[in-house]
Amino acid sequence: MIIAIGIDTVHVPRFAAMLDRRPRSIERLFTTAESHRESGELRSASSLAARFAAKEAVAKALGAPAGLAWHDCQILAEENGRPTIHVRGTVSAAAAGIGIERWHLSLTHDGDYAAAQIVAEGPDRSADQAMGEDRMP
Repeated sequence: MIIAIGIDTVHVPRFAAMLDRRPRSIERLFTTAESHRESGELRSASSLAARFAAKEAVAKALGAPAGLAWHDCQILAEENGRPTIHVRGTVSAAAAGIGIERWHLSLTHDGDYAAAQIVAEGPDRSADQAMGEDRMP
C-alpha cells in the first residue's frame, strides 16, 4: 500500500555554485559512499544534485519532520546502477512512525535540472480489509 510520495527538483548550476562556495557541504549532506564513485572520484554536480533532490523528496514524503539527519538517508546505487534509498536513525524512526517499510526511487538529470521522485510503501492490505475500513457502520 502506498503511504506517501515525494518529489523534488534542483537547479544544478545553483547547487554547483553552493558546493563551490561551501565545499564542506558535500560532507554535511552526503556520506562518502554517496558522494564518491567506487573509484574514489567525486560524483558530478548533476549527480549530487539528483541525490540531494532524493533526500528532499524523502523528507517531503515523511511530512518534513524536524530533526532529520542528512546522513540518515543515503542514496546509493546497486551494481546495475539502479538508485536505492537506505534509511537509518532519525529517518528510519520517522518512516516507521507512519508505517513505511519500502522505498522506490527514480532519479534524473538533464541540462540545468536534476529531479527525484519517491514512493513509500507500507504493509499490503487485502481487498477485504480495505473495503471494511471504507464501510459505514
